[in-house]
Amino acid sequence: MNDLLNGARRFALGLIACLALLAVATPSHAAAKIQRLISPGGIEAWFVQDATVPLIAMEYAFSGGASQDPVGKSGVGNMVAGLLDEGAGDLDSKAFHERLDRRAIHLNFSSNRDHFRGSLRMLKDNKDEAFDLLRLALTSPNFDPADVERIRAQVTSGLRRDTTNPSALASRKFLEVAFGDHVYGRQANGTLDSIPTIAAPDLKDYVRRVIARDTLRIAVVGDVDADTLGKLLDRTFGALPAKASLTPVTDVQAARPPQRAFIPLDVPQTVVTFGGPGIRRQDPNFMAAFVVNHILGGGGMSSRLYREIREKRGLAYSVSHSLLWMDRSALFVGNTGTRADRAGETVDAIEKEIRRMAEDGPTQTELDEAKSYLKGSQMLALDTSSKLAQALLQYQLDKLPIDYIEKRNAMVDAVTLDDARKAARQLWGQGLLTVIVGRAPQAAAQPAAAPPKAN
Repeated sequence: MNDLLNGARRFALGLIACLALLAVATPSHAAAKIQRLISPGGIEAWFVQDATVPLIAMEYAFSGGASQDPVGKSGVGNMVAGLLDEGAGDLDSKAFHERLDRRAIHLNFSSNRDHFRGSLRMLKDNKDEAFDLLRLALTSPNFDPADVERIRAQVTSGLRRDTTNPSALASRKFLEVAFGDHVYGRQANGTLDSIPTIAAPDLKDYVRRVIARDTLRIAVVGDVDADTLGKLLDRTFGALPAKASLTPVTDVQAARPPQRAFIPLDVPQTVVTFGGPGIRRQDPNFMAAFVVNHILGGGGMSSRLYREIREKRGLAYSVSHSLLWMDRSALFVGNTGTRADRAGETVDAIEKEIRRMAEDGPTQTELDEAKSYLKGSQMLALDTSSKLAQALLQYQLDKLPIDYIEKRNAMVDAVTLDDARKAARQLWGQGLLTVIVGRAPQAAAQPAAAPPKAN
């Protein structure tokens, strides 16, 4: 029986992979018409009907996320995300996963700072079973004690690994420096102290408070008609509570730079995370910030930071920089890794280049090239059903208009050199919050101590 199930799963997964490749070869999904669908029961979704291949992709989110973890119990939302597909209704974990595997249904949940998110992908012919399994997971999760302990052990194991992972340590410390005691400063996946305290009642209470229709946002792309989709949405989400019971989250401005923190860790490569207060998504200067960030560090091998840190000085293999925005704040964040004995030189070079951008802004040539790239790359970023569904959900969470895709390139084009210089000053004029994880400066020039020889 298991061989048959595994064979069927391999066949279905292979079919989905082949269909996905076909989807990439077809004209961009971004050109398709986006509909605002309202189900008979009043559930709204942004929807693109596309019969190119017999696939359906759905992305959805509820407001809340890790911000709704109880005080002292960070990681509850993350635990819920790990457990919703571990048995629901009259299906235990094994039976639930066998039904997913038999039809090659992809069901996933996650909890980030502001949202509890999920994705569902399936072949068109398996849509009824896929949506039914999602309904069970959201409305009747089992939270069986054995499953809770297994997921707890997995989360704990990951957190233990993070204690010796320089990138994880740098990220965690950066959020603590940036946000202090605010909920954004907490770890979404929990801590070694908080995870052991989480019990089944905490998980059930989180679901009761967060998983509700009034904050639900949905995006669907694929081979399904509007009438059928509306009925599926009602059947899947209609039984959820009408209103969430969320703890309010206050606005917060990231800590004012410059600040620097150091975490000693005996590793050969030092990790540097740097950043500071960002520009929120609804800020009129956001698009200018988006363009100028591409020039500084978001453009891969064409960015200023890459040229200065990698190509000219050979200090690091890569360096990246991006804008992050949340419901109640915003950041810019960059990362690199370098040899321990060159960490100071690397940080100095990063600070110098960012200060130069803040003071002088980009050149007209840099601006023109960035705008050309950002306009041309949009279609490639939305070339599959799943990518488009993810984008449409994010646009809803960002409170953007349903025709944003059509307007976006004109907004990029409208950014002037003065706009870009103003955004650069706003982002980088104060300096950096910097977290360095690695060997202490006085030890950086020395090789790591060799382990003792066995007798």
